Amino acid sequence: MTFKSPAHRGGPKRGMFEELAERASNLTSSPLFFLICLAFVGFFVAAHAAHLPLELLLLAGESMTAVTLLLLALLKNSEMRAEHAIQRKLDAIASALLDMNEDRDSRALRELKESIRMEEET
Repeated sequence: MTFKSPAHRGGPKRGMFEELAERASNLTSSPLFFLICLAFVGFFVAAHAAHLPLELLLLAGESMTAVTLLLLALLKNSEMRAEHAIQRKLDAIASALLDMNEDRDSRALRELKESIRMEEET
């Protein structure tokens, strides 16, 4: 098991978790998932309004908590992959600007060169 984020593991292919996270991200951003969540919350409210036994109320509440935790993990994975992709694009733009101005020397170009891959140091 590795503690590196999926964005920093590298490799030519996405892993099984990354594929699952991508599919889940697509599902959770759909209107169908919103309707499922709305029905789930409706069931939770109806269970309380109907004064169902405590075991069923606990089941409904714990189910919502479990879904929330899973969605949080998927959201964080998607966020980190998107952030890493944006940073790689910014680094490519900065490198292209430096290549275009390689014969010049200015403070701004030096700072730009130092900022490439700065996120790896923090």
